[in-house]
Amino acid sequence: MKTMIVGLAVLLLGTAASFAAEAWKEADVAGTKIYTDANGMTLYTFDKDEKGKTNCYDKCATNWPPLKAEAGAKADGEWTVVDRTDGTKMWAYDGKPAYTFMKDKKAGDMSGEGVGGVWHVLKAD
Repeated sequence: MKTMIVGLAVLLLGTAASFAAEAWKEADVAGTKIYTDANGMTLYTFDKDEKGKTNCYDKCATNWPPLKAEAGAKADGEWTVVDRTDGTKMWAYDGKPAYTFMKDKKAGDMSGEGVGGVWHVLKAD
């Protein structure tokens, strides 16, 4: 019985870690290392956000969909989970909430860079 409980605990920990591993990835686009979502869509940060807090809701969130975090997601290195006022969760890198851009049509598109002077591609260190 004890072995089964330990095995179940290991399985659950592995599952929680996989939520994070599947949410984002690094990509090399035109010689620049960036972060993308699991589908290869470029991730962005928003200058009007605060560390660990999003300020992008309603029309903003329609145009800039948040990088959704599953309910059981846990921080993973520089990646943390931010609570949204609508009860959902999203991923943040180094405290900066991460978003995709609705006008990016395919993996590698970076058409959101510099929009309004406040949106920036999330570059990998």
